[in-house]
Amino acid sequence: MVKVGIIGAAGYTAGEALRILINHPNVEIVFAQSSSNPGKPIYTVHKDLIGDTDLVFSEPDYDKVDVIFICSGHGLAKKFLDENPLPAHVKVIDLSTDFRHKREGNPFVYGLPEVNKELIRNCNMLANPGCFATAIQLGLLPLASKGLLIDDVHINAVTGSTGAGQKPTGSTHFSWRNNNISAYKPFEHQHLQEIGETLAQLQEGFNESLNFVPVRGTFTRGILAMMHTKSALSATEAIAIYQDYYANEPFTHVVDEELDVKMVVNTNKCLIRVEKFNDYLFITSTIDNLLKGASGQAVQNMNLMFGLEENAGLRLKPVAF
Repeated sequence: MVKVGIIGAAGYTAGEALRILINHPNVEIVFAQSSSNPGKPIYTVHKDLIGDTDLVFSEPDYDKVDVIFICSGHGLAKKFLDENPLPAHVKVIDLSTDFRHKREGNPFVYGLPEVNKELIRNCNMLANPGCFATAIQLGLLPLASKGLLIDDVHINAVTGSTGAGQKPTGSTHFSWRNNNISAYKPFEHQHLQEIGETLAQLQEGFNESLNFVPVRGTFTRGILAMMHTKSALSATEAIAIYQDYYANEPFTHVVDEELDVKMVVNTNKCLIRVEKFNDYLFITSTIDNLLKGASGQAVQNMNLMFGLEENAGLRLKPVAF
């Protein structure tokens, strides 16, 4: 059994991690830490877990775990690791932005399994990708792997309100978000750097513009990303490249039908559709932002890091209706 601890266990991503790990056949949860809810039963915060666990929010005991998931807010993971030296045997999976970017001295492996699987299997410190970054990268990796991103990429992606985290803000509370839609951080979203770094990893010299317009949707969870770029490929040629790239991936699937978020919500799947219109390839991808875009992918990475089946604990059914 893999013994797990969770830091910052009261938020959305931690709640999803707990939901998966409680039912994971190879995991024992040793502690779930929350500064705001010490001593309380976990189900008083994550009410979907009523009847599933008697765990309470407790103080960490690092000597008793094999891996910790850091589910704290952005900027807090680095502070946590600076203040809490961990035993050498403890692996770390960080779900924040703190260690995703390549820089000298960064010991974290970027945890996108569809491009870094072998590195993930052999790493001790892992930076889990962002939600928008996951949906967009999975839509573009096959082209980059063949050096076929030869023009600017135009991206529009819509996300559910859970992508903004649990703490209410002016743009996330129900009375503003319901029956509303808005764009934010156009052309400068924080996930653009990790997307560009991964594409350059596959396609040496990649420096085309990623023109990304994120949109706040009026739904709770899920991401639908729509991308287009000029290409000489036919639809048949492009689809074959995508099918070949993802042939052995358990969660990423190339499909022929139109996509919607209900096809993936509550799962660790990414579905991708590839079409050709005049000179443009049009790629659509959809994920659950809290699962494949966060906690599900983190558990997928944990499985790889500990030599488990990649889809262990992640055979989840979509909501569908």
